[in-house]
Amino acid sequence: MSGRLWTDDFKLEAGTILVKKTGHRIVPDLALAHSIFIWFCFYFFVQNWRTWRLITGHKRPTMAFYPDKPRPWYFIWSVMHVSGAKLVDDISTADIVMQFDDSTETDCAMPAVKPGAKLLNFGCTDISKSRVAAAFEAASGETLAVDPTTFAGRMVEKSELNAAHDGRILEGPLDEPVEGKTYQRLIDNEIPGGLVEDLRCCLVGGSPVVVFRKRRPLERRFLNENVQVLLDEPRNCYTQEEIKIIERFAAEIGLDWGGVDVLRDRASGKIFIVDANKTDMGPPVALKLGAKLRATRRMARAFAEKFASKKR
Repeated sequence: MSGRLWTDDFKLEAGTILVKKTGHRIVPDLALAHSIFIWFCFYFFVQNWRTWRLITGHKRPTMAFYPDKPRPWYFIWSVMHVSGAKLVDDISTADIVMQFDDSTETDCAMPAVKPGAKLLNFGCTDISKSRVAAAFEAASGETLAVDPTTFAGRMVEKSELNAAHDGRILEGPLDEPVEGKTYQRLIDNEIPGGLVEDLRCCLVGGSPVVVFRKRRPLERRFLNENVQVLLDEPRNCYTQEEIKIIERFAAEIGLDWGGVDVLRDRASGKIFIVDANKTDMGPPVALKLGAKLRATRRMARAFAEKFASKKR
């Protein structure tokens, strides 16, 4: 991700698009073309915001990323520009420095920064599914991970890696668990209409700011193919105690900025955090353009208040 051209991030290989940083593959089809078109519509408006910030010329805090820089399809890119922060290359002069690495586990030395610089996500070094489950248990007291060799009932097998979307439901106990996989209890997040709902919660300073209600067919519950996405507010989706659980989870895992996937169990009514992402893309493609812009403004406002107030 250090190259100047966006195309440096990808490689055509065996009829698929390989994402070099993560190793994931994307199938080039009409659905992908549609997603790219929708994103460019959103990108057009963000660029207008960015141009206005340049024209106004007011003093802004500077921001740098390490070890990689985010491309425009990452949520932090648009939020940074809308909030008024200015991207700089020299990390040692930046007012805000954010660790930005798509890898599941990050092991990079702290860069040299100036005194008083605000550091984001440098405490978030592991977002594997096992680490997420452990952090959620510490924050809530609820157990998500299971021992597949002794657990009796339906459970989810998924990769430890970030953004793999390879979950599958199995019946336990298992004789031979798969190496490199993690096993968790199945959370029944089905809603009327034969859909499941993920409550994607976006955090600024470790606190929820916006929620995307992401809905997809039950039979495709583990794929990132939403048929509907609605913008909502944390207070409408969680109780005050649940918001505290999310904040405790973020503190436990070191997540100052990012997104967490929250599922509400239909039987118990309890929430479970099943995934965390420190380099989340967004807003979701299926979200309407007007809602995309509102979500970006809300996140930018919160980001400015927490990290990027105007320099005097």
